[in-house]
Order: sequence, then structure tokens, then C-alpha cells
Amino acid sequence: MYVSHLSLLDFRSYASADVELEPGVNAFVGRNGRGKTNLVEAIGYVATLGSHRVATDAPLIRSGADRAVVRTRIVRGDRASTVELEITQGKANRARINRGQAVRARDVLGVLRTVLFAPEDLSLVKGEPDGRRRFMDQLLVLMMPRVSAVLSDYERVLRQRSALLKSARSSRRSGGSSRAESAAAELATLDVWDARLAELGAEILSLRIQLVEVLRPAVAAAYEQVSDADSDAEIAYRSSLPALSTGNPPGLSTGPGDNFADVGRLRDLLLEALVTARPQELERGVSLVGPHRDDLILTLGGLPAKGYASHGESWSFALALRLASFRLLGGDPQNSADSPAFWDPDFGTDADPVLILDDVFAELDVRRRQRLADLVLPARQVLVTAAVAEDIPAVLNGVRFHVEPGTVTRD
Repeated sequence: MYVSHLSLLDFRSYASADVELEPGVNAFVGRNGRGKTNLVEAIGYVATLGSHRVATDAPLIRSGADRAVVRTRIVRGDRASTVELEITQGKANRARINRGQAVRARDVLGVLRTVLFAPEDLSLVKGEPDGRRRFMDQLLVLMMPRVSAVLSDYERVLRQRSALLKSARSSRRSGGSSRAESAAAELATLDVWDARLAELGAEILSLRIQLVEVLRPAVAAAYEQVSDADSDAEIAYRSSLPALSTGNPPGLSTGPGDNFADVGRLRDLLLEALVTARPQELERGVSLVGPHRDDLILTLGGLPAKGYASHGESWSFALALRLASFRLLGGDPQNSADSPAFWDPDFGTDADPVLILDDVFAELDVRRRQRLADLVLPARQVLVTAAVAEDIPAVLNGVRFHVEPGTVTRD
């Protein structure tokens, strides 16, 4: 697949923009602060409903405007689809597919798939667990858009349950008969939320565990290709469930004979762990068990990449995670018998994701630049941003755009 047209209205720095794109390499060149990243950010937003730069949508709307519109034309095989997203301040975002009736924004997930490389990716290795959890969950949504609803439901239940824990903690500390009755009622309600949290959490855990298993060999191979070194890069899933915390550092490694990803078993384990953790949760007023507490463990030579890997090794690991994602998204479900649950029924033909490289080459040494360029060149479409044209390896020869504030011109 590829994006053939991008149109923006009041998105970031653009009052309006219309850009015709081609298959192959499309490079946006311009000095920093001119709006290059805003263009590829908009395309990434259509694929994921999120930005790789900010956590909320408000900064995406141009200053002084009350909404932003992103419209893309996406070509897959011999079919073209138009996706329009309206981002509105303080309201639910709306979407249209092929100019039809307005639908929920998440209904467009799966029409476009992208894999984005950016300087922020270094935090996948050096940053906190929330970034690695987001990496896994975004990849799952790209593979199976329905997972977006599961994740949203889980976040809603988690917020409700955490609020109840705080209320119960306050009631217990206040004392008195009325407070005791209130606390008893809250604990009964907590049982209901526990069951729902375990149900949704088990599904997320199962999918993440399967994802890590499928990604493991791809990450190891990609790390070797990027770094030009024998691959000792490993990934493992670390769960907050004591029964699943294994390895050194703690991580979950599964094999063909394991049944760690069984949803029913995970649900039972989650419920058991919630019962055990309840006294501590009531004392602290927070939810201590569930996929929101988990992590993706990255190791090099058996040591945690965070804290032990050099800057260059960290970059190679981050690039390997993205390259492995690209290969997984572009895979053929007929060759993935070990993970049939991952594949969308309409996943196969012409589904290779659009690759976006946002100011990545400026962060890499010459050797890694060239290796990365060689690895991404076969992609159906590659979008590149760079402050200096010379930063883009010569092999990525294609369409060039010059970017100035508010304007994009084809060279």
C-alpha cells in the first residue's frame, strides 16, 4: 500500500496543504522548524490515531483554529480509499471513509498501516516501560484493529477501579459506622471491577505474549543487520503476575509446549493475583496488577539494554524493533501458523506498511545510515524527512519536496 495524496486543513503549522505523493521514496527537505515532521505526523495519525510527538490531540490543531482536518488517499493493489479525520478541540474526533457518513475515528484503523522511525524511538530502549507498552499495543492495533476497543475498555475499567480503590482507602481511614458500611459496599463493587479487569487484561496479556514470541527472531535478525554484529539482542515479556515472572532479568519466555498465552488461564491468574494484592492496593489506592504494570524487556548479551547498551547499540536496538515490526506487518498469514490469532482476515495482499523515517538519518553514523537505507529501500513507499539533503543516503533516490513554513513544493 501507499499514500498517493495528503491534504491538511489547520493541522499544526499548516493553514492548508495538498501534496501528491508517489510510490517509492518521497523525501521532505527543509530546515528545522519548517514543518517537515508535521506532514509525516499527519500520515502516521491516520494509521494509529495518535502522534509520535505528543500524548494529546490539542497540539495538532493550528493555533487559533477550533479543528483540524487530515485527508489521505490510500492505494492498496488496484483499490483506492479516501480517509478523512476531523480533530476537534474538546470533542470526539470524527472520521469519514470514501466521503461517506461520519463514523467513529477508530473505525478507520486498518485502512492504512505505517511504521515510523523517529529520534523519539531511542526512548524504547532508554525510557520508561509505558513507552514499550505503547509500542506493543500500537503494533497489535495495526495488526488487528479490534484490539483498539479492548485497550480502550481496559483503560476505562482501570480508571474506574483505581477511583474506587482511592475511595475505599479514604472510607477505611475515616472510621465510623457509616464509613464502614460505605467501605463494605465499595469492596463488593470492587469484586465486579476485578472480574472485568481480569477478563480484558487476560486478552491483552495473551496477545502481547504471542506478539513478543513472533517478534523475537525478527528483532534478533534486524539487530544483526543494522549493527553488522553477531546478534545477541533478545526481547522478553515481563508480567506483573508472579506466576509469569521468570528469568534474569525477570521476563517471560515461551516455547511451543507452553500455554502462557491461554486466555482462560491468564484470567484465573489475574483474579488470583488481584485477591492477593487487594490489601496493598487498598493501602496505596492504586491498581498494582495487570498489563498496565508490565514491560517489554530488552537485553544485549544477557544484560539489560537500558543502562548497559552504548548509544550506538541503543540506536541499533530501537531500529531493530521498528524493522521487525515492518516485517511482521508485511508478512503473509499463510506462513505464520504459530500465531494465527494475529492476522486480520484481510491482512495479506498488498498490505506492506508505509515506512516513515522522520529525521532519523541525522541521528545515525554513516555506517548505520547506509545499512538502514538498504534495508528499507524495498518497501512499497518510504517517506523521509531531513534538514539537509546530504543526510539522506544516495540509494534513497526518489521524489524530493522542499518545505518552508506553510508551503510544500516538489523539486
